[in-house]
Formats: sequence, C-alpha cells, structure tokens
Amino acid sequence: MTKPIEGVSERILSCAKEEFLEKGYSDASLRTIAAKAETTTGSIYSRFRDKEGLFGALVGPAADGLTEMFLAIQEDFHQLDAKDQPKMMETCVTDGMMHMLDFVYENFESFQLLLDASYGTKFQDFVERLVEIETEYTYKYMEATAFQKEDGEFITEEFIHIMTRAMFESMFEVVRHKMPKGKAVRYLRMLEKYHYGGWNAIMEIS
Repeated sequence: MTKPIEGVSERILSCAKEEFLEKGYSDASLRTIAAKAETTTGSIYSRFRDKEGLFGALVGPAADGLTEMFLAIQEDFHQLDAKDQPKMMETCVTDGMMHMLDFVYENFESFQLLLDASYGTKFQDFVERLVEIETEYTYKYMEATAFQKEDGEFITEEFIHIMTRAMFESMFEVVRHKMPKGKAVRYLRMLEKYHYGGWNAIMEIS
C-alpha cells in the first residue's frame, strides 16, 4: 500500500479554502485546486471522496461545533427551574451568544464559507438548523412557564421562525462585514438588547 505523501492534504485544504471563498462551492474547480496544491484531482478524490467531501472537511467541524454548543446552551437553560427561567433569560442569552461569537471568530473563515459559499451542499441550510433549535426550545420555554397572553393571542410557530431567522441573519452579519471582533461584540450586545426588548414586549416578561 502506497504511503500518503506528507503535506498534500494540508495543501489541498489551504488551496480549496481560497478557491471556495473566491468562487463559492458551485463555481469552484477541483482542477484549479489540484493545480495550486501541486497535486492531481485523483489525489483529492482519494483523500476527500468528492468536491462536497472536500468542502465538508473545511466547514464540518465548525458547523457541528456551533450547533452542538447552541444545543447545550438551550438545554442548560431548559434545565433551570421554570420559575427562574424568565428572570434568567437575558443573562443566559447574553452569555450564550458571546460564547458562540468567540467560537465563530476562532473559526472565522469556516463561517465565511458556511454563510456565503455553501449553496449546493448539505451545509446550505446551516442557519436553518439553528433556527429550528431555537424555535423548538422557545416552545419548551412557553410550556415550562405556562405562558399564555392575557388577550388570548397565540404566538405561532411561523412568527417565532421568522423572528429567529432574522436574529441569526443579523448575528452573522459580523462575518459578512468582516467586523473586527471588538466591534462585533458591541454590535451583538446591541442586537441582543433589541431582540430581547421585543420578546419582553410580546411575552410581557416582568
């Protein structure tokens, strides 16, 4: 069995990242990546299976890591006593979003790829998965706290989905605008206050 040549995988990944960032997944060329990495397309296929496998090697750990982190944040909050959840919500949301922001900036280029270069791959719905988690746990929160608006108005899943999608798209603008982290922290704190204020008004949290 032929021993893999050392350093080739790393060169492929480096060149692939540049190609995907520049052209997006659909327009990226394995031939171009292979040429820049001084290898062959066959070498790429043997290491990464196919083009999407190569893209996944670049973004999969970041996508999975943030999703798992977000699930853990939601579950930790849900485990709080129901009577403590309303008064702890703002603190938990702020702390959770800051932990997520740290992770995003530790893997900044991976999130650039996820947000702006993943169309045509299974990762194109990455943000939607976060929205689904938030929607699910929002309903768990309302159930745990026996929330019911006095006027009888029902907060629909459609409304929560739209609002949550807007929140995440706003959050990820820090990546699209390539904000320095310090500026991104200030932006996210304002964004949290904006969205939490809206929730406060709708759900009448005291």
